[in-house]
Amino acid sequence: MSRSMMRKTLKFFHTAAACGLVGALLGYAVLLAYAPQQTAHQYADMRQTVDVLCNIVLLPSLAVALISGLLSMAVHTPFQEMRWVWIKALLGLGMFESTLAVIQSKAHTAAKISANIAAGEAPSGALDAALSTEWSSLAAILALSAANIALGVWRPALQRRSRATIAQTDDAPESV
Repeated sequence: MSRSMMRKTLKFFHTAAACGLVGALLGYAVLLAYAPQQTAHQYADMRQTVDVLCNIVLLPSLAVALISGLLSMAVHTPFQEMRWVWIKALLGLGMFESTLAVIQSKAHTAAKISANIAAGEAPSGALDAALSTEWSSLAAILALSAANIALGVWRPALQRRSRATIAQTDDAPESV
């Protein structure tokens, strides 16, 4: 496979994975906000759905986005010299870690505890501590996703100004 074809293939997978990632995060939020939760059984079902969404869409999309992004840096060597790419890579690694630590663990824990509540094996307040920061965590990861997408779309230069440019700027007359 040629480098050009490899780049296009990786870009396709990276873009598709980003769509899956953001879609899963938004789906998570929609389920939290609008799914029936009047009874313990309905709440447990909603939590099970969130857990499945995370396992089947969110985590695989996140993994594909991260791997395809890192492979893109390896295949397209000019990316290795661009600061926005490195910032995007660091944000992607941070997103991966925070999604695993926060979102995935909350989804899985909440599904288990809510099933125990529905079965009468746990008190109704058992989830309070585990889910106290769920919305803020979800919002933070969505913000990281938006930042990664923005960096990929706009590709800011983020270059240091050379000493010559700084000297020219300092010597230039001030405008009124």
